Amino acid sequence: MSATDGSAAENLRRRLAASKKDQDARTVMRLRLGVGIIGVLLPLALPAGNWIAARLTGADGGDAWPGSMSGSYHTSTRDLFVGGLCALGIFLIVYRFNRFHDVLGTVAGLCALGVALFPTAPGSGGDAGQLTVSVLHQVFAVALLTAMAAFCLFMHGAPGIKERSYVRRPYLVAGVLILVFMALAAVAAATGVGEGWTITPLYLCEWLSVWSFGFAWTGAALSLAADIDRLPRTRAAVGAVLGWLRTLGGLLGRGRTRSRPAV
Repeated sequence: MSATDGSAAENLRRRLAASKKDQDARTVMRLRLGVGIIGVLLPLALPAGNWIAARLTGADGGDAWPGSMSGSYHTSTRDLFVGGLCALGIFLIVYRFNRFHDVLGTVAGLCALGVALFPTAPGSGGDAGQLTVSVLHQVFAVALLTAMAAFCLFMHGAPGIKERSYVRRPYLVAGVLILVFMALAAVAAATGVGEGWTITPLYLCEWLSVWSFGFAWTGAALSLAADIDRLPRTRAAVGAVLGWLRTLGGLLGRGRTRSRPAV
């Protein structure tokens, strides 16, 4: 084989390797964006869907805001709730970053599927079988939120992310917020605070936890999209979102610096 042929073959191998790397980055970006969109939209889509269904059927709309997001299984948006969680679970299972995050994503994805497939008991309590399934549901729900928090906290220090403060800090903030909202939900459940509210503390804490997770993943997806120029038609929107994340990261950084005692 001549030197020219060898050079051509080497160039071809490099192009193929670059193409594969670019395709891998695009796949990761799409998965991150899918997870983020589900996390952002699902908490809003559930009550909105219940309200629309009530208007169409002439019902009073009393189930628009169930006691928890899991309570949506017994409302008009049951299919949306189950479908959204199944999609989230599949996205997390197939997501690939490194070995540790692969395992954590698989665990979180299986928990999401468990929450979807093992419904919580209806408000009236249900029979013994429903209560048993409801216990499994609660276990999967707590495990899912814990895995989501862990995912954000560990992604905060992941290669390719820890070098970018405007992506790293939202992951850290999201992980901490999820744990805080889980604690607040547990306190509200133990004390019975807000049981008669239209939007219960449990629903609100679940909503904000899922939002924290969703916004962190959406920001990471947009950052990666800007790197690979995947969204040329929405480049301005991507730049605006990334600019907002950088501003938020800068504010958080300045706040942390000011809070440190003088040496």
